[in-house]
Amino acid sequence: MKKRTFYSLIAIALVVAVIGYEFVLKKQEHSEIIEQGSNPKSNTNEFFLPTSTTGQIIHHEGYSLSYSEPHEQAEWVAYELKKSHLSNANYDRPYFEIDQAVKTGAAHWRNYKNSGYDRGHLCPAGDRKYNQNAHDETFLTSNISPQDHGFNSGIWNTLEQKVRYWASKYDGVFVVTGGVLTNDLKTIGEEHVAVPNQFYKVLIDVNSGKIKMIGFLMPHQNSKEPLYKFVVPVDSIEKLTGIDFFPQLGDAIETKLEASADYKDWSFK
Repeated sequence: MKKRTFYSLIAIALVVAVIGYEFVLKKQEHSEIIEQGSNPKSNTNEFFLPTSTTGQIIHHEGYSLSYSEPHEQAEWVAYELKKSHLSNANYDRPYFEIDQAVKTGAAHWRNYKNSGYDRGHLCPAGDRKYNQNAHDETFLTSNISPQDHGFNSGIWNTLEQKVRYWASKYDGVFVVTGGVLTNDLKTIGEEHVAVPNQFYKVLIDVNSGKIKMIGFLMPHQNSKEPLYKFVVPVDSIEKLTGIDFFPQLGDAIETKLEASADYKDWSFK
């Protein structure tokens, strides 16, 4: 065998070995990210996490979510919004990234390109401005759902701003939000990301003297109606989604709060 041929074979073998080693490292790193995502973080309020119909709950530093692989998005995103979280910080908007903690694989942001829909945040970036990492973390693709621009920047944005108002007024609220995911939805992109026909938001407040709860259910279209027009009993959202929102509450108080559409305890001014 000629020397040149011998050295060429050695070089090829080294390249293959390096590629194989990098592949193993990346696979190991991905497994570690998935494992980390399955563990609640120190600031995650586990007490108020809903049930998961998918069996795939992921915990990030600023929010938790239950990922629905058939719909390629979260069935719910849950987080506590404290008064201390509210900030006027103005961070640069990062690029969207695939959530590596989703074991089944989160959808790519390219599914939204030229779809006619916004990459609608479920946990808004505006709710996580207390530090750069918490803000940037909201740009993971597991935290977005296809939203009509008029809806996203209109009535849905109005509700998000009202949630911040309540977080300030009541010294914190716990938020659960998502699209109503069914089997017959329109989809976008190569990965068939579902486009919900309705979006919901459920809030619970335990800081202002007594426990109170409120649920919103909105058709996926902009509206000039006042927010209270979209208030519904939380148990009606549970029936639509199959999600039990606050199973850790005592049965009596949970049943009472979830059956009510009374919003008199929540200031809409």
